[in-house]
Amino acid sequence: MTERPALTPQLGRTGVMAILRSADASGLPAVARALAAGGVTCLEVTLTTAGALDAVARIRAELGPGVAIGAGTVITGAQARDALSAGADFLVAPVVDTAVVRHAADRGIPCYPGAWTPTEVSQAWQAGAAAVKLFPASTGGIGHLRQLRAPLPDIPLVAVGGVGIDEARDYLDAGACAVGIGSPLLRGADRDPAPGALDALTARARALLDAVGITVRAGEATA
Repeated sequence: MTERPALTPQLGRTGVMAILRSADASGLPAVARALAAGGVTCLEVTLTTAGALDAVARIRAELGPGVAIGAGTVITGAQARDALSAGADFLVAPVVDTAVVRHAADRGIPCYPGAWTPTEVSQAWQAGAAAVKLFPASTGGIGHLRQLRAPLPDIPLVAVGGVGIDEARDYLDAGACAVGIGSPLLRGADRDPAPGALDALTARARALLDAVGITVRAGEATA
């Protein structure tokens, strides 16, 4: 197997990934700026959003290397290639497609495939995942995460799906290396990126990092 890519640095630093999913991507660059201002610097733009790849490229150009921009809901090799061509720093998937995982790993790009069972988690890891996305996390909750961690303690898990701001710390304490949060964090700011909504989003981003034990100073998130 190709050498396993490391965890996305911004994800490892904060333990938080913001998931940007909307009907269209027109407002996502403003949302990305608001999240970054609050210290959340690992952002996933889902490919179910119209114009997602253009948004990935634009956010990458505007925010620079300090913010990691990934493509989510990547379920085919063609989507993986297109996302990487658009400048995605990492790939996220709701399923285990070993071809997608290996495509990313061969290029040194972290991939976080979604898995639920021990077999799926192991398959994703063996294929070269940087970490495995436990999805949907809320279906089994923290208990399911702990049950997976017991026999597979060396496989890092990112809890995604139904995780709210108030539950983030609990998932990390239960052994997740990170959490992914979408609508509980965005609260419609992606649909209506007005100044007031964006300011509130920045405040929630800071509150989330505070809840998981991360302090934001001068635009830098530190443990």
